[in-house]
Amino acid sequence: MLPDKFGPLRNGFTMIEIMVALAIFSLAALAMVRLQGYSVRSTANLGDGSLAWQVARNVAVDILSNPAAPILGKSNGEELNGGQNWRWTADTSRTDDARLIKTEITVVGTGNAQLRKAQLTIARPAEQ
Repeated sequence: MLPDKFGPLRNGFTMIEIMVALAIFSLAALAMVRLQGYSVRSTANLGDGSLAWQVARNVAVDILSNPAAPILGKSNGEELNGGQNWRWTADTSRTDDARLIKTEITVVGTGNAQLRKAQLTIARPAEQ
């Protein structure tokens, strides 16, 4: 309780207290809006990244399930997945073990997903 020299007990806040409270609230609200924007962008990146991995696995399945061994060197192609075009490159080379060959698959998106990419390395018998 305030002493009598300040008059009757004041109820409520002063204008300065309200302004300080609004400033603190607005800073917290701005931080939350920025966090939400970051979260939305991260979710979109995860979705595109998983589509790129799916394309890489599809190319790997094609290589592994083909009875003929892939030709040594680079090959490439495009695949439509998730409504987006994805460019893939498969670089096939020999390994230290003559019975195996390895293929490094790289997938890059086109358009908005251009920076999204996946890399996958597989090994398979040179001859089946």
